[in-house]
Amino acid sequence: MTDHVPDGPLSGVLVADFSRVLAGPYATMLLADLGADVVKVEGPGGDDTRSWTPPARGTASTYYLGVNRGKRSIALDLRQEGDAGLARELARRADVLVENFRPGGLTKYGLDYDTVSAANPGLVYTSISGFGSGAGARVPGYDLMVQAMSGLMSLTGEPDGPPYRAGISVFDVMAGNHAVIGVLAALRHREATGQGQHVEVNLMSSALTGLVNQSSAYVAGDVVPFRMGNAHPSVFPYEPLPTADNDLIVAAANDGQFRKLCQVLGIPEVADDPRFARNADRTERREELRPLLVEQLVRRPADEWFQLLVDAGVPSGPINTIDGGFAAAERFGLDPVVVVGEGDRAVPTTRHPIRFSQTPAGYALPPPELDEHGAELRKWLEDRRD
Repeated sequence: MTDHVPDGPLSGVLVADFSRVLAGPYATMLLADLGADVVKVEGPGGDDTRSWTPPARGTASTYYLGVNRGKRSIALDLRQEGDAGLARELARRADVLVENFRPGGLTKYGLDYDTVSAANPGLVYTSISGFGSGAGARVPGYDLMVQAMSGLMSLTGEPDGPPYRAGISVFDVMAGNHAVIGVLAALRHREATGQGQHVEVNLMSSALTGLVNQSSAYVAGDVVPFRMGNAHPSVFPYEPLPTADNDLIVAAANDGQFRKLCQVLGIPEVADDPRFARNADRTERREELRPLLVEQLVRRPADEWFQLLVDAGVPSGPINTIDGGFAAAERFGLDPVVVVGEGDRAVPTTRHPIRFSQTPAGYALPPPELDEHGAELRKWLEDRRD
């Protein structure tokens, strides 16, 4: 193949990455971390996120840097037959192809599933779209649209306030994870049968399954959920509560945890009060119970309560900014930051979330510059073409 041979559980798997922006690049980055050889195919102008600034590290967009490590870049203009031919050759050799063009958008280049799989029947061809390849194919698939159309925004914000988006493109990330699951399952099927297949993921379906209990409230309970601020519809206490200085998340989600909470707060009698005996009682009477808890919590600062509650086995935590989140992960020994690349190309990035005892994730290559590996990849595709 080439001199680039990653280690890891997916070593030897060649991924042709025709995706842009977030869901697809996030998925292929995770595959690269696990040892896949990922070739990122970009148009002459590069991935859109290369220009999404601020913030930036030097001249590079931190958005782009965050989802593109471990890959090699080749710039191909698919409108030019020579470049389209190289793209088809890459697809013919690949084990996995990931794309997030609008459904049908690659057909005119001979890179659609039917055409590519005819030449490479073992290929796992993975398509990510906004609303599927049926009636929703014509609708552009952006995370913000899906947050709105799926109902997530109707659940986010204060009850009497406007709907809000989540602070990240949550369904892009979720769909990226679903794409990885689909790829791995299809590779297992290919290992058993020799057959590739078309794996399809769409943000809307990822959203509806990702709404979990809220989706189930509607589908199974015929209830349309509504915005409750930071409160939980089915559990109390499970929200921020004020202390002497800052709010503290308190998540006493079962009877045992609630009893421990009351003991730490110095009000054990509240746990014995029949009004609050079960979670359903506490949830129904949250407006009666909340003042009893807050009356005690405001006597100490949040950090003191956090230590006392955690020591007692009661889930709780401060509300951090991102830097505080990374600092907490460091304290917990999670080593959340890894450096990819060397010298001027060294880039701090977030560690792969999965730990393996035998085949750890690797971080072989920094996020590539546009067409950084174009010459070597063109030579490989041209010199060894059948």
